[in-house]
Amino acid sequence: MELSVYNIEGKETGKKVTLSDEIFGITPNEHVVWLDVKHFLANQRQGTHKAKERAEISRSTRKIKRQKGTGGARAGSMKSPVFRGGGRVFGPRPRDYDFKLNKKVKSLARQSAYADKAQSGNISILEGFTFEAPKTKNYLSMLNALALSDKKTLLILPEDNKNVYLSGRNVPKARIITASQVNTYDLMNSDRLLIVEGAVSKIELSFSKS
Repeated sequence: MELSVYNIEGKETGKKVTLSDEIFGITPNEHVVWLDVKHFLANQRQGTHKAKERAEISRSTRKIKRQKGTGGARAGSMKSPVFRGGGRVFGPRPRDYDFKLNKKVKSLARQSAYADKAQSGNISILEGFTFEAPKTKNYLSMLNALALSDKKTLLILPEDNKNVYLSGRNVPKARIITASQVNTYDLMNSDRLLIVEGAVSKIELSFSKS
């Protein structure tokens, strides 16, 4: 698959980049994408939720009323879940939501996410660029030139670029990461991938190692 290279002014540079069919040309596997996204979101959860059950409530254990003759149900403690302020039945407890996912499954999920974006025409290749100083206005100008100001964008850089990152970090719907930080969730959570020309080889190299 060949794509044209654009500059940050939204104009074609005349150069072409060939994307590997082994990554961008495969048939996307929706199930492994779902598994990897689920795994990513599960790891974002703190799992520190806690509700007190009746054994942990500090209330009087005095018998509330006599056992029989009231016309109502028996009641032996104000800790019971049926009373206001009582313990909760089967309340949440601290837990770890992580689960095992094989490396090859995660790798296939990322490949599938890349392939899905490529085959739906949602990848743009940008010529290598930088900003002289961190200015949000510069990043917004780039998005406007590419007609992507109202889209969720994921910019993939070949390596860290402080000025570019600081320029775009406060832009709504924009995310900036390096090729080594890409995950399936970020790929699927964007409307458009903006891949800097130098990052293409690093993306392909990351799959050859896995």
